[in-house]
Order: sequence, then structure tokens, then C-alpha cells
Amino acid sequence: MPTITLPDNTQREYKEPLTIMQVAQDIGPGLGKATIAGYIDDELHDACEVIEYDVRLRIITNKDPEGIEIIRHSFAHLMGHAVKQLFPDAKMAIGPVIEDGFYYDVDTEKPLTPDDVQAIEARMNELIKKDYDVVREVVSHEKAIQTFIKRDEPYKQEIINEISDNEIIKLYYHEEYTDMCRGPHVPNTCHLRYFKLTKLAGAYWRGDSKNVMLQRIYGTAWHNKKSLELYLKRLEEAEKRDHRKLAKKQDLFHFQEEAPGMVFWHQKGWAIYKVIEKYISEKMNHHGYEEINTPQVVDVSLWERSGHWDKFREDMFTTNSENRNYAIKPMNCPCHVQVFNQGLKSYRELPIRLAEFGSCHRNEASGTLHGLMRARSFTQDDAHIFCTEDQIQDEVSNFISMLFEVYHDFGFDEIIITFSTRPDNRVGTDEVWDKAERALELAIEKNKLECEIQPGEGAFYGPKIEFSLKDCIGRVWQCGTIQVDFSMPDLLGASYIAEDSSKKAPVMLHRAVVGSMERFIGILIENYAGSYPVWLAPVQAVVISITENQVEYAKKVSNLLKNKDFRVEHDLRNETIGLKIRDHAMQRIPYLVILGPREQKESTVTIRTRDGEDLGSMTVNNFIKRLKEDVKLLGSVKSEE
Repeated sequence: MPTITLPDNTQREYKEPLTIMQVAQDIGPGLGKATIAGYIDDELHDACEVIEYDVRLRIITNKDPEGIEIIRHSFAHLMGHAVKQLFPDAKMAIGPVIEDGFYYDVDTEKPLTPDDVQAIEARMNELIKKDYDVVREVVSHEKAIQTFIKRDEPYKQEIINEISDNEIIKLYYHEEYTDMCRGPHVPNTCHLRYFKLTKLAGAYWRGDSKNVMLQRIYGTAWHNKKSLELYLKRLEEAEKRDHRKLAKKQDLFHFQEEAPGMVFWHQKGWAIYKVIEKYISEKMNHHGYEEINTPQVVDVSLWERSGHWDKFREDMFTTNSENRNYAIKPMNCPCHVQVFNQGLKSYRELPIRLAEFGSCHRNEASGTLHGLMRARSFTQDDAHIFCTEDQIQDEVSNFISMLFEVYHDFGFDEIIITFSTRPDNRVGTDEVWDKAERALELAIEKNKLECEIQPGEGAFYGPKIEFSLKDCIGRVWQCGTIQVDFSMPDLLGASYIAEDSSKKAPVMLHRAVVGSMERFIGILIENYAGSYPVWLAPVQAVVISITENQVEYAKKVSNLLKNKDFRVEHDLRNETIGLKIRDHAMQRIPYLVILGPREQKESTVTIRTRDGEDLGSMTVNNFIKRLKEDVKLLGSVKSEE
């Protein structure tokens, strides 16, 4: 006779065991129809799970975050069903949930085409209309293997062989199609309605380039039509803002096969980079950081001592010389400890803040590379603060204050904050982790931050607070971080003389504001859709002559502006003024400085904005004043909607 306690603490008693679905139907037919799954105590289960004992129960519908995740996972299985009907010889690999959607990796003899994806989507819609039951079966290891041997699914067999004999295996049946998953899944395809297959990509099996290349079919799914339409509109807008397309249009940078994942900066793109670097460097200097520079190639022994070699060796580029093995640095922290270690330090000198625009390299899988957003070579606005335990709160608070200043200046005011705690694979004792986590908890409380807890997502050496930006079309980008590390300084022999004359290891705070400079520039390009605020624009104004008679005057005005440190070009082509204006407006240059016979005679300039606004005639000095005011505005210039 199980007693079911519901979230409102009401209880229901039953004479015999029953399923989650039966409880939901007993509460009300409407809830029964909406039920997707349920939490039995703290564990999520399929709606068909039988309850035999007294439990706490929370019903999950498509309105719950867990519900939409289950719907997306079930759509992956539904896509598998459609794929196997259309391509019976296809071999199914994995089909997980991802942010906003799902994908399935499949192995087919012939590459799939966009037309094939449309056919798969159409077949999925046909299957949805049947409203068939999704049936779960818990099976033995042997039955699972035999099932997928009969179905000629080698990837599923490989996965099963890696599962321990005592681990539960669940099969899910979509009519004649069988898949394997931890679950839960929807009880019926009536819950699967609003979806769209979005793209095709390649993906190596297990993410290893030595393995076969599979085809990855991406999709998105939502709980109602409005949410789906809004997401598809956002995808369409994101496509227009793709930083790789805008970079080509604006001549910012390029990539090529000879250096995969490594950017070739062009003059205009490098101008943006240098503006950001200068801004951050000045901000660091104002907040008491010492800017340093450390080697890119370092003996492997340092990475072994720091613990990075065991955790990240597969992601490191290595080389050797004169019988010594080296790693090209994937991060900067061990090198910063080496700078701290030069000379005896006193507690009176702490905190010491070391900052570096550190060039790093990571051997990312080629299939994961995505322009500036994920590259093999990148530069971090990295810094490490060496301090005492008593100084942690002030240092974290000062960093948070500075971070919000920077984000505001770049036009981002909606910040999402998460707090990540100790992972299973970590260094340091539980006592040390208790201190580190408590230090960040106090900082969060002190700064009155609203944040989400991410259990087990901390770095291997310490917990962290992460800061994510929300851009103008609602996408979230994780950029900033601060991490408390009690372990690495000790591992690498860092110490200072404490007030009682004893030697102590300092606390090390790892922190970054924008993270990867390359990725942050990619975010800015997409956020502003190439229409950067004046202070950030690679070209702030272009001086345009109407006829050949204004060429010398145009050069003079251009030089005057350049001498005031503005980024200016001139267009002296023998083309119509209409064509010139259109060309530069398409480049989203903030100001077009137009010079004709009248401007030349009166020593004035006529100004148009990139949005077509005519600001009329003014003196060069007045235009210079306007530019200076625009540069002062910094992030108060918001992105275009």
C-alpha cells in the first residue's frame, strides 16, 4: 500500500503498486494526458515506472524544464525511427539532447543531402500523426547485445560492451524501431509536435579523428508552436550575423587549411583586436595589475607538477628539442606562478596581481572548430591574483565590480552568473575545497548576486564563478570567470613570509573578464551585426570626394582626423558619389565625410551616418568634437535590434 506525497504535501494512499501515469490519471484526466515523466523522491523516471513503496512524487509535463528536455531526447529517437524507415542500411550511433535541441549521428553508405533531411523531417511528421505508444523494456546485458546484433547496429553493440554487467539497460520501442537509452522518454508520440530539423554536419565517432566520420543531423524541439517559431526566427537572425560571413564582407580576418583553427588577422580585424587589448590593459592598470608576458613553449615537467599534464595532455600540442619534451602552453597559470616565485615575498606585498594577454594553443578536434568561437590558437585576457585567505573577499568583489564595468562598456548589461562546485576528479583535500567554496559563497552573498549552482562543474583545482553575457538576440555566451585555488601554488612551490615569520602558500585566484579575445570579438561582431559603436569600429569615418577637384582637400581632412588618432580612410575613386556612399554604408562605417565644391570652398564637411541620417554641414573641428564625444560614450552605444 504505497502512500504518495505530492509537492504540496498532500498524500494519496493506494492499495496496490501503480505507475506514475496512473497516479497522474487518478489526480485528474487533464494531468494524465499532460504527464511525460515524474520524480520519485529525487530521481527522474519514465511515466511507466511502478511505485511500490511510500515516496514523494512530482509529475513532469511539457511545461517543466525537464519535460522539454525529455521531449527533445524523444525526438532524437523519433528521428532514428524515420531514418531507419527511409535508409534501412543506416547504422545508428548516438542521439543526445543539446541546448535548444538534439542530434543523431548516423553512418550511411552515401552522404545525406539537404533533400534527405527534408524527407526525414516529413517522415517524422507522418509518424507523429500516428500517436503511437513509446514502450520501455528493462533488459539484461545479453538481451541488449543480441537485440542490436539482430538489428545490425555495431555502434550500439560497442556502447553496450562498455556498460558493466550490473548496470541497468533500457530499450525503447518506437513501433518496429528499437533504441537504447537511460531515459526517460515520452510515453506517447502525442507529446511530440513542434520541431524542425536544422542542419547537417560531420562528426567523428567518439570525437576521435582516427575513427569513421559520421553524419550528424541536428534538430530543435519545443513545447509549443510559438516557442518554436521564435527560436527559428532567432536562428535566421543568427545566420545573418554569422561572424565568419561578416568578417569576409568587412575584410576582418580569415582561416585556411594550412593552419586549421588559427586566425589570420587582416588590418581591420586587428584594429578591433588592438582597441580591445588597449582598453583592457588600461582597465587592468587602473585596478592594480602588473602586465607580464610568459613563454609559449615550456618543458613538460612544469605541466606534470601543476597537474595539467594528467588532465589535459590530449589537448596539448607538444614538441621536442635536444632530448627534452615541451608543451605549447594551453593556459597561463603555471607560468604566472613562476613569475611570482622570483624573489622572496612578504605578506605586506600581497595581493600581487599578474595579468597577461597570454597566447594559448589547444588541440581541439577539427570537427568542433567554429571560426573565432572555437579555435586552436587564442589569446586570453588572463590574470592571477596571489593573496592571503583574508584578502579573498575583497579581491573577488573588486574583480566582480571591474567585470561589470567592462561588460557595460561593451554594451552588455544582462549577465547570467553560475557557481560551480567540486568535481569528482580533483586535487586537494575536502577541507581545502570546503574553504574555497565557502570563500566564493561569501563573495556571492556580499555582492548580492543571483546565481545558479552547478554541482561538480568546478575546475580540477578549485570552484569557480562564471559570468555569461546575453546578446541582443538572446543567446548566452560564457566569458568571465574567477576561481579560488588553494592547491596549485603549493604544488609549484609558491610561498610568502607570513606575519608570524612562517612560510605559507598564497591563495591563487584565476580570473578572466572576456576569456578568449578571439571568441569575444566573434561575439561582438555578431551582437552588433557589424555595426560597431564608434569607439570600437575598425574604421570610424571615411572621407569621400565627389569629384577629382576635391582630392587634395580630402587628403588634408583625412590627415587631420588621423593626427587626432581617429581611424579614418579616404575614398578618392573616380566613381559616382551615390556608389561610394552605398559601398561604405554597406561596410557599416559610422560616419561618411562627404566633400564637394561647397565644402572645399567653405572649409567644411558634410556628414552622413551609416544609417542614412544627414547631419548637415559642419567645420572639421566640430566633427572632431563629435567623434571625441562618441568615443567617450563607450558601451552606452547599444547593439542594433
